[in-house]
Amino acid sequence: MTDFRKLYENAKNKANGLMVTGQISAYLQALKEMNQYKRMMTVVVAN
Repeated sequence: MTDFRKLYENAKNKANGLMVTGQISAYLQALKEMNQYKRMMTVVVAN
């Protein structure tokens, strides 16, 4: 669980940096990655 949380936070920081620089496609990929980690955390908590 803590690994997913760290990965999620790293992806979140990456997404914020990409948003500031205006790299839209990379920003959307980072959001997708964040969503994936969030779903994994939800599955781990549910089990």
